[in-house]
Amino acid sequence: MGLDNVKHIVLVLSGKGGVGKSSITTQLALSLSLAGRSVGILDIDLTGPSIPRLLGIEDAKIKQAPGGWLPVQVHPSQLLPPVVDAPQPNENTATPRNEGVDHSTLLANKTDSVDLPPQSVGALYAISLGLLLPSRSSAVVWRGPKKTAMVRQFLTDVLWPSLDYLLIDTPPGTSDEHISLAETLLQQTSTPIHHRSPQLAGAVIVTTPQAVAVSDVRKELSFCRKVGIGILGVVENMSGYVCECCGKETNLFGKGGGEVMAREFDVKFLGVVPVDGQWGTLVEEGKRPRYGEDVTKDDGDDGDDDDDDEMVMNDREIEVRRGDDATGKGLSAQLEDGLLVDKYRSCSLCTTFEKITSQVIGLVENGHANGT
Repeated sequence: MGLDNVKHIVLVLSGKGGVGKSSITTQLALSLSLAGRSVGILDIDLTGPSIPRLLGIEDAKIKQAPGGWLPVQVHPSQLLPPVVDAPQPNENTATPRNEGVDHSTLLANKTDSVDLPPQSVGALYAISLGLLLPSRSSAVVWRGPKKTAMVRQFLTDVLWPSLDYLLIDTPPGTSDEHISLAETLLQQTSTPIHHRSPQLAGAVIVTTPQAVAVSDVRKELSFCRKVGIGILGVVENMSGYVCECCGKETNLFGKGGGEVMAREFDVKFLGVVPVDGQWGTLVEEGKRPRYGEDVTKDDGDDGDDDDDDEMVMNDREIEVRRGDDATGKGLSAQLEDGLLVDKYRSCSLCTTFEKITSQVIGLVENGHANGT
């Protein structure tokens, strides 16, 4: 079966390590799901699989079925209640660059949930070598042929359900895994007439603003053109930092490197993604993002027992008291439960990726990938 049930395949590539490919892949998948698409993530970063941890599915295991492997379901398709603390776009966020955006203003534009309908989200699935390893610290020490065989097995032996999009998270560089991936995909998705089926939609290239990163990522663009993979566009990651207290954005690593590179290669620039500490808190601790609060304050160090027993969450004036339910967990613990895709709607980056995702959907579903 392999890729028979997949409508569109999108690669997430970069010639440089540490630019955040897995984070971009995860957020693109969540955003596509929020757009109502069914999504799968195939993690072929064999020696550094991060997708299970980012999705919170490290304890899940891949199951064997007749004919192949079953991917892990992150969440099913369903209706989510409207979120009242989601950052809302304004006129400053209409451009890909988001220059001068005050995220505190975005986060102040709350949405009244009274008249809003539930939000339909698509199902999300994932598979990764990390789900086959005994522990997070287990090392994968494989030579090229073993890596090549594993990549091909992931592409041919996974029993994906019906998917609108399959995102493939890749390791840095242009080595064995990339060559095997390109060859197998082009063989499975090409047709004698078109030479490249629309099923292989193209690649999203990830870079950071620094010149040293951009110089390496240029090689990935050249790789795509040599092997015949279309380029959907470039994302500049870590472009700015969103303060967790005030929500304002400042530049830490410069800006504009990805946009200049996209212009040089005549490919679309999809936008910039700032650093947001609340995104890290979400994927590491499972906590719903919250802004405009003193996140460095330790509730247990102020010496005030009364203040320690209640707090206001997410600017909704919800009074939370510990131990107020039969489970003893308290309402605060219950509010932290829930789906990753639901809590992601409260992250400032959700608005950023909504714009990037809408561009990707337009390019993919209209067959406008560049570079082939």
